[in-house]
Parts: sequence; structure tokens; C-alpha cells
Amino acid sequence: SRGLGDVYKRQVLYPGNMTDKINDQPLTIGWREWLDLPDLNVHAIKAKIDTGARSSALHAFDIETFVVNGRSLVRFVVHPYQKDSEYSISAEAELLEWRKVRNSGGQVQSRPVISTLVHLGGLSWPIELTLTNRDVMGFRMLLGRQAVRRRFLVNPGRSFLLSHEPSEAE
Repeated sequence: SRGLGDVYKRQVLYPGNMTDKINDQPLTIGWREWLDLPDLNVHAIKAKIDTGARSSALHAFDIETFVVNGRSLVRFVVHPYQKDSEYSISAEAELLEWRKVRNSGGQVQSRPVISTLVHLGGLSWPIELTLTNRDVMGFRMLLGRQAVRRRFLVNPGRSFLLSHEPSEAE
């Protein structure tokens, strides 16, 4: 750990400022990391960093779209923890579009897409997320290559380089 959490506290990052200011190198993340999605009130979710997936995906169910004052919105429920189908978080976000995405089984699905802020190791940046039922998948969230491109290097042999499992006190 480089102790970067304090240096980058709540800094919103875009591709031009995603380097380690100490060594002027891109930051390295592991193949899995704990993330926060503060706009969705998800304060700890273990994500697989998947450079083979173009899009990021969040496990969501009870997905419904609706319109308020001419704005398309989507309401959904999230089980943020693996192997826990009891704890759930309800969320709403603006619906950007419906996108055709090829799932891990090779099938094309039409999924709702939202934009939200992701927080990792004291860093925050906006990402697009597709919403889909990932109940049978190992991770409740995939962070795809669009979300990490020009931001991080990924070390496929290491985990949790910028994060740690949240404790009960957090």
C-alpha cells in the first residue's frame, strides 16, 4: 500500500490525472477490488476487473423504467454482497439508453445503461454501468475496460491493491 487514500480523498478523476503523483506512473489495481457506488448508496461491492468486457455491469433485479418530468429513469434493487440474497439496496438513476450487450454465454441482451460515480482507493470517476441479473455469476459487479482504460494498469496476479474488505465499523 502506498498510502494514497489521503492524497486522493474524494478527488474526481478523468484520464488526464490518473497517475501516482509520487512516482508519475499509472496506478495499478488488482484483478478484483472493493468499490463504492455512492450515487446508488452502495458502499462496498466486490468487483472483478474484467479487461475482456467492454462494459461494466452491476447485478440488479426488479428493474423498471419510468418517466418523470420528461426524464427517463430506472429503478432497481441490488444485492451488493456475494452469497447474500437477503441484504438489498433499492436505487434509482437516469436511464441513458438501452444497449445490446453480449453476455458471458455469447447471447445478445438488451440492457439498461446508467451513469454513476465509482469510488476506489480514494479515487472517484464517472462510469457507465449496464444493469443485469448476475445472480449466478461469481461477482456482483464487473468493472470493464472502458472504466479502467487510461486510468489504471491491471495486475492479473494480485487482488485488492487499492482497496480492502470493509469492516463492520466502516
